[in-house]
Amino acid sequence: MPREHHPDGYRKHPRRPIGKRSAPERTADFREIWAPEWSPEALQDQGERCVDCGVPTCMSGCPIGNRIPEWNDLVHKEDWKEALQQLHATNNFPEFTGYTCPAPCEDACVLAVNDDAVAIKSIERAIVDKGWEEGWIQPEPPAERTGFQVAVVGSGPAGLAAAQQLNRAGHRVTVYERDDALGGLMTYGIPDFKFAKRRVDQRIDQLRQEGITFETSTEVGADLAADRLHDAYDATCLALGAQKHRELPVPGTGLDGVLPAMEFLPQENRRQQGQAAPGGVTAAHKNVVVLGGGSTGADCVATAHRQGAKQVVQIGINQKPPSERPADNPWPETAQVYTKTYAQEEGGREEFAVNTTELADLDGDGRVDELRAERVDWTYENGSRADKTVVDPDVRVPADLVLVAIGFVGPERNPFADLGVRQTDDGTVATDDRLMTDVDGVFAAGDARMGASLVVWAIGEGRDAARQVDRYLTGDTELPASLQTANPPLGR
Repeated sequence: MPREHHPDGYRKHPRRPIGKRSAPERTADFREIWAPEWSPEALQDQGERCVDCGVPTCMSGCPIGNRIPEWNDLVHKEDWKEALQQLHATNNFPEFTGYTCPAPCEDACVLAVNDDAVAIKSIERAIVDKGWEEGWIQPEPPAERTGFQVAVVGSGPAGLAAAQQLNRAGHRVTVYERDDALGGLMTYGIPDFKFAKRRVDQRIDQLRQEGITFETSTEVGADLAADRLHDAYDATCLALGAQKHRELPVPGTGLDGVLPAMEFLPQENRRQQGQAAPGGVTAAHKNVVVLGGGSTGADCVATAHRQGAKQVVQIGINQKPPSERPADNPWPETAQVYTKTYAQEEGGREEFAVNTTELADLDGDGRVDELRAERVDWTYENGSRADKTVVDPDVRVPADLVLVAIGFVGPERNPFADLGVRQTDDGTVATDDRLMTDVDGVFAAGDARMGASLVVWAIGEGRDAARQVDRYLTGDTELPASLQTANPPLGR
């Protein structure tokens, strides 16, 4: 019998998100960091904390408009199967977001005004995990085919979401991936201990059974000419990702031992999958410096810990965020406050407001030995760094391995450039409001179009691109729009 919902559930039950294994335990292996799942009863209690407010700002805080109050209540009532249906109505891959999203929905939760937010991300993860365990997630091939053929270039979250939506609309979809495994960022960019790759594999199996064709080790523009692809399909969606790293503008970046994050992280992911890892770089017994304070930097720190680094220092150029929301960052915007990352929980040193000036080779062997920097005090205008005051002009950090994780500026290459697909000044693929490029029938989605962002944004972009492609091919569409199309999320 379903449990009765108590409107004061948030008072009865303290917030309890899914936890992590202890730092000493998890850094000793490459298994997922998450602690064993809760009991169903504990999850029901967390669902009851949702107050089902009249204006669900959590939904506005979610880039794809997840129906959060609905599935919170369904979990509380033990209707897990319907909760999964509601979750899949807006999100093709809830496990992708449930394990990797920073959960802006929780920042937008009404309880977060003066209490602990509902553990939305944990509930989402539990719903989809139970869906796989119970066998509820099954292929959903279309009842009939339209006769149209669509190519999707790239198999990251945006490409996979676009492919699944287009296939379910009845189009024949082929996904082209330049790597030898599918999943893009989810497979090679995010560490296995944060997101196990079996979760990608089970989705790929589902998509194959729905009728989607995958071509791996095929780089469009190299292995397959872009004009041939364009001629062979009725429409194309470019979901190329944004792996071109932002350059560090200081002397010494060409030294051995200086590596972009997205050359370092995929190597360990390949090792964990039993594949060859070209380059063979490891942090073992080294003084490691990670430049960049974001999630990619945190993943580098955590990987270095597991590889046996001698010392790990993470350096960010910005001031340390405040512990509480500043006045210019009100609820329900995403909170710009300091939160210790899972990687920093595991050890290492974290430095803020340190501006790198040089990577130095002290003994002339062509390898980096030291990072040189200045400690600064920044003033900000409209959220961006403006002026600085140098507090200490001579900061030096031993460095045998420097991992650069200071952001990404767009796709590494534009295979459709010769056909007329433009890129913006920022390096992203230029589109109109239909997500179509300057080339008729060629669309773009995800990080390639909007710049490096969250997995949840990529899924929403893929869904919206599929909707636009479907309308282009058939004159109309019944595919749903994501929230970001109709009403951009709060704080974006």
